[in-house]
Amino acid sequence: MATSVSSEVLAPAALAGMQVAVTGSSGGIGRAIASRLLALGAVVHGLDRAPATIDDPRFHAVTIDLADGPKVTDVARALVHVDALVHAAGVLRVGGLGELDYTAGDAMWRIHVDAATRLADVLVPAMCERGRGRVAFIGSRVARGMPGRAQYAATKAALVSLARSWAREVVAKGVTVNVVAPAATATTMLEDPARVASAPRVPPLGRLIEPEEIAELVCFLLSPAAAAITGQDIAICGGASLPS
Repeated sequence: MATSVSSEVLAPAALAGMQVAVTGSSGGIGRAIASRLLALGAVVHGLDRAPATIDDPRFHAVTIDLADGPKVTDVARALVHVDALVHAAGVLRVGGLGELDYTAGDAMWRIHVDAATRLADVLVPAMCERGRGRVAFIGSRVARGMPGRAQYAATKAALVSLARSWAREVVAKGVTVNVVAPAATATTMLEDPARVASAPRVPPLGRLIEPEEIAELVCFLLSPAAAAITGQDIAICGGASLPS
């Protein structure tokens, strides 16, 4: 029997007035995060190549290919006023040694790592000047390595290293930087024909992680209550990271 998921941890309007840039806001985890932020009173600037799927007066769509580095930098400069950055955009391509796809590997690096770097390089110093700010990257449980997913894992591991390095740089300036690392999540990414040879592993919990569960954790990390949490790689994995 399916288990219903409740995601009511933060009080209504807990993030009222917060300006948040969210990548990948048109679908999957990014859309769930953007929707939850809006429900909590935030203003969301959604960065995505796909058309916007959220209709709300406090949602502002920004059409951009996150693999285009110079354009990412330009968009970041236009959003320098935001209080928080959530980098949720992602793509998964698989392949073992001897059949690695270098084009796909480059695309994953540009979207996962280079886009995060360019956005943070502009937005985080501005947060530091204001004495407050939040950054959350969507990583992956796979970051520690998995056969057939080396290129993807490498990009997600890089996010952890970036987050820990930057967290130490800005911890005294009121800015936190964290990674949320989900196990297999119920999004359309699981239906991508490019990963047909690599089926998702259902966590010991007995079901996939729901995007709304990830969104709730991310929103908490953006809240004032999470001011002491920084430089962490937080798994939301339904037991998948535990020893068997």
